[in-house]
Amino acid sequence: MDDMCDPTFAEACATRPILDEIANKWSIMILSVLCNQPTRFNMLRRRLEGVTQKALTQALRRLERNGLVSRRVITSSPVAVEYSITPLGHSLKEPMAALYLWTLDHVSDLEAAQREFDQRPDS
Repeated sequence: MDDMCDPTFAEACATRPILDEIANKWSIMILSVLCNQPTRFNMLRRRLEGVTQKALTQALRRLERNGLVSRRVITSSPVAVEYSITPLGHSLKEPMAALYLWTLDHVSDLEAAQREFDQRPDS
């Protein structure tokens, strides 16, 4: 099939916004943490170096909206929020692990390509 006619690449394709939300770097990292155990918001924030409170909150809301993460309020003192992965979210564990392993295997190749690109006179 000609790629120009392939509906998979159409702007209106339903997979586009889903991929955008799942493939977000924070989403992948959040899901990776939650695959191991339910985690409180502040622990997630500490585990994900560099994430802002706003970015973490937005990513968690997107994941919850898409049924990949569930949220539970713990009525202790102080009140806390714990997130856990849903069965649907857990089904992403294998493809995410494959992507992560690919990055580990190819990080030096990618860095070399980036250096080469950055040294080009036209970049």
